Amino acid sequence: MSIAQTAAAIAVMAVVTFLTRALPFFLFDRGGKPPRVVLYLGKYLPAGVIAMLIVYCLKGVGFQSTGQWLPSLLACAAVVGLHLWKRNNMLSIMGGTIFYMVLVQVVF
Repeated sequence: MSIAQTAAAIAVMAVVTFLTRALPFFLFDRGGKPPRVVLYLGKYLPAGVIAMLIVYCLKGVGFQSTGQWLPSLLACAAVVGLHLWKRNNMLSIMGGTIFYMVLVQVVF
C-alpha cells in the first residue's frame, strides 16, 4: 500500500471507531428512556455472548485422553467458581485463563 492508501485506511478506521462510540449518544436523548429493544438487548445479549464464547472455546476439545479434556473442564469450573464468589467478570476470565494455561503448560 502506498502512503496515501495507508493514510486513507487509517482515516476511515478512525471515523468508524468514533461513530460506533458516538452514535448511541446521537440516537438516544440523555433524559429519555431508551427503546424497549435496546433494553432487551442490554439484558440478554451479555449472557448470549458468554454462551457463544463457551461453545467456541470448547468446540475443539477431544475426549481421547484425560489430558485433552480435563484442563478445559477444570478451567471452566474455576471460571464459574470465581464468578459465583466475586461476581467480577474480569477476575473470572483472567483467573480461568491463567489457570488453564498453567494446567496445559505445567501439569498436563
